[in-house]
Amino acid sequence: MPTSHTPDSRPISQDMIETLIGFPTVSRDSNLDLIYFIRDTLAKHGVEALIVPDESGRKANLYATLGPTDRPGICLSGHTDVVPVDGQDWDTDPFQAVERNGRLYGRGTADMKGFVAIALAMVPTFLARDLTTPIHLAFSYDEEVGCLGVRRLLKRLEAMPIKPSACIVGEPTSMKPVTGHKGKRSVRAHVRGLECHSSLAHQGVNAVHYAAEAIAFLHRMARGKRDNGPFDEAFDPPYTTVHTGTVRGGTALNIVSRDCVFEFEVRHLPGEDPLHLIEQFESFVRETLEPEMRETDPDAGFRFEEMAAFAGLDTEEEDPVVTLAKALAGANDTGKVAYGTEGGLFQKAGVPTVICGPGSIEQAHKPNEFIAIEQIRRCEDFMHRLAERAAA
Repeated sequence: MPTSHTPDSRPISQDMIETLIGFPTVSRDSNLDLIYFIRDTLAKHGVEALIVPDESGRKANLYATLGPTDRPGICLSGHTDVVPVDGQDWDTDPFQAVERNGRLYGRGTADMKGFVAIALAMVPTFLARDLTTPIHLAFSYDEEVGCLGVRRLLKRLEAMPIKPSACIVGEPTSMKPVTGHKGKRSVRAHVRGLECHSSLAHQGVNAVHYAAEAIAFLHRMARGKRDNGPFDEAFDPPYTTVHTGTVRGGTALNIVSRDCVFEFEVRHLPGEDPLHLIEQFESFVRETLEPEMRETDPDAGFRFEEMAAFAGLDTEEEDPVVTLAKALAGANDTGKVAYGTEGGLFQKAGVPTVICGPGSIEQAHKPNEFIAIEQIRRCEDFMHRLAERAAA
């Protein structure tokens, strides 16, 4: 049964959360110290972990199974990387957890070392039960930069004779089961023009101008999705969005710019194909902008580079993993979210998936990120219910 809590009781997982926050696993840096800590912690309980490194050997995923290994079980999934703190105005050291007024502050408390630490702290409880359904732990790297690391782990899982029958990704949902999230595809566009003195602008190809025309086309696409859909009212906003995030170009006002780079993304409803929108955009560039550019300079034009892409999640309400998550969370309903997770990739790999974890996405990526102690307790109760069901 879930443990009873008094208002002043310290969650059993809080020490582990505070320990994990102390590892500064910003995506640009290595996460190996944290991964090896988790490996060694599991080893103390007799659990062997599989380490799946990246090509450089600087980062790694971890996968472990608690209980029987001859049958599929329930996977608890989380990422170990966090976003940077550069330029943010923190009141405390972001990599040293601080408890204050019923909250635990620190980078990653909500997104999402809180869930990872709670799952890890519950390992002795899981192992104390005679598990008939295994509990798998899957901890990844580089989620924050495009859900990159988990792809290597999923490739290994697909080759295994046994893979999870269900997955719960513990992104912050305030412990409400989430059955859907948008997918994302992001692109970097390089525009090459021809520089010259601005007094002779007609002799050059202004990369900034042509980038601006391309960005304006993206904006028209965004308006079209906003006004015409398709729509899914369970999302906020309920339509696919198109967004340009950065633009860099030119060297001086009196020089016609040779180069410009901009980055854009499509966050799409699970049932919508983002490639259709990107192909429509590229057709506009190829058929309308580049011919005009190349009248002046044959080498002028656009080059596109995919930055990141991950699938949306769309799990049916009737799926057993949804019923399970609702029972574990003590919830009667579900929701959908606009942000992305690794859940869509698990689903694409054939593992039914829901999102459910402690904390609020409203706190993610901000200075003074925190998780409410009450959310930690609710997630611990979730894990106790999971232990009961996995031992039934």
